[in-house]
Amino acid sequence: MLSEKQVGILCHITSIPNPNLGKNGAIRFLEFLNQLGVSVWQVLPIHPPDEYGSPYASSSAFAGWVDLLENVSREVSTKDIQNYCKKQGEWLEEFAQFRVLKERFDEAPWTEWPQEFRSRNSLNFSENELQKIQKIYKEQYLFDQSWSKMKEYARIKGIRMYGDIPFFVSHDSADVWACPERFHLNKKGFPTHVSGVPPDYFSQTGQRWGTPLYKWETHKKEGFRWWKNRMNRMFQLFDIVRIDHFRAIDSAWSIPAHHPTAENGSWVNGPGDEFLSEIISSSKGNIVAEDLGIIPESVSELRKRHNLPGMVILQFSNDDDNNPHNLENHTLDTVVYTGTHDNDTTVGWGIKPVDETVIDALNSVSNLAIIPLQDVLKLGSEARMNTPGTKEGNWTWRCKWDDLNEMNTNWFRTAIKQSGRLS
Repeated sequence: MLSEKQVGILCHITSIPNPNLGKNGAIRFLEFLNQLGVSVWQVLPIHPPDEYGSPYASSSAFAGWVDLLENVSREVSTKDIQNYCKKQGEWLEEFAQFRVLKERFDEAPWTEWPQEFRSRNSLNFSENELQKIQKIYKEQYLFDQSWSKMKEYARIKGIRMYGDIPFFVSHDSADVWACPERFHLNKKGFPTHVSGVPPDYFSQTGQRWGTPLYKWETHKKEGFRWWKNRMNRMFQLFDIVRIDHFRAIDSAWSIPAHHPTAENGSWVNGPGDEFLSEIISSSKGNIVAEDLGIIPESVSELRKRHNLPGMVILQFSNDDDNNPHNLENHTLDTVVYTGTHDNDTTVGWGIKPVDETVIDALNSVSNLAIIPLQDVLKLGSEARMNTPGTKEGNWTWRCKWDDLNEMNTNWFRTAIKQSGRLS
């Protein structure tokens, strides 16, 4: 549980002026955050994004996005890479093989590969491909080295890194290809049912994410090994981890794969308490539950039984006395946001002045207040990061170093000081 009054900034690494992990990128942004007086930097998933730039639809639930590296040509000893591969385990070999085969088959989905490669019964690689696999090992090693240096710099500056873990994984990913028995797929490897959410205030037809549902009986037989490895990986990279779509641990919206929208789905049971106990016991940091949307009491009870903070969003407040997002209903076991990466900016939302909303967040009883950088800079809808249910025009917003000046940010620094939150 987050036990101190702190304030953080939500800003994905691709939104900083130089989106890399080096001195003129993440390190410089950390210096800005330190001067601002915040102690948490929340980013979106840092795995390789899909063709639309979405970090929530990656080819790997473990791999780092090497485009964030400042320098991929640095020399590395074979011994260091061997030790790294041994420490990381099976995901790294699976991801490297998957990437090389994707290249061999012109980026076609793995379900369109020849049978021996779909089933992994006979994985023969040319000498050139074996060299490419070694190159991927090196790139992932360099990513982790660069990330560790950046995270250590953050620690020195008193800033904790806060990451995001998408609950479901892409069908065309190393994770599903390497172990299809962990997912609800047919004999040809295609999903029988896919994930999403029913119709809500974001979409009249719901959201059809298209990611395969987990076959929980397989995960349980394995002692939830894949999930434990995934959480361990996340806590190598972050101090705090938000489980996106936490409610799927209680129940998930299951959509027959042939249906084009999410309207005709049904709720199916998730893995529940046993799963949550297992991943919490193997985690080495704070977990936050993303419990937004229409949440049944069973999800709230599950979160509270395991002592996890949930989320409240001031943009979702209204005249309903029982609305948990209303400032007067906030509790210590929540993280308060003005808005999330899926919302319009507070200026674009247009219900309440942005500085008033930010000050409300800072004065909330919630232990951690997270403010999107766009709200600190008082930007409008042109700075929105993502519109759920759409593919084009998302994930591209980026600020400029000139935007991060005292004239634009002094009001926020003053508000932090007046709120009494730790810096």
